[in-house]
Amino acid sequence: MSKVIFYKNTADRRKTRVRAKLARIGMRPRLTVFRSNAHIFAQIVDDKKAVTLVALVDSKIGKDLEPAPKELSKGLKTAYLLGEALAKAGIKKGVKEVFFDRGEYLYHGRIKALADGARAGGLVF
Repeated sequence: MSKVIFYKNTADRRKTRVRAKLARIGMRPRLTVFRSNAHIFAQIVDDKKAVTLVALVDSKIGKDLEPAPKELSKGLKTAYLLGEALAKAGIKKGVKEVFFDRGEYLYHGRIKALADGARAGGLVF
């Protein structure tokens, strides 16, 4: 008999589907993203030890970082720079490979810009 799961909404279904892949891929640290209307938050979590290794928010990103690609809008530039800063901080902690956990969010816009920034910063996922 199969287990029936009732979801409240599509976001819960999407989140469950994305996190189910984590068990199949193996135990790599997870780069998880939360997006609000005004800000974007990202952190690298080691689920094996239940520890947050690196956590950053876009409002804490310094203005002295390298410029983002010019074709990006202001919000996308901020997300891109956040991804690069997160990657550099993760590499300092010894994290090179991560699993990208986008949660309930579709892979476009600020989420995609953050992922591109993290890849440009040196993370592999």
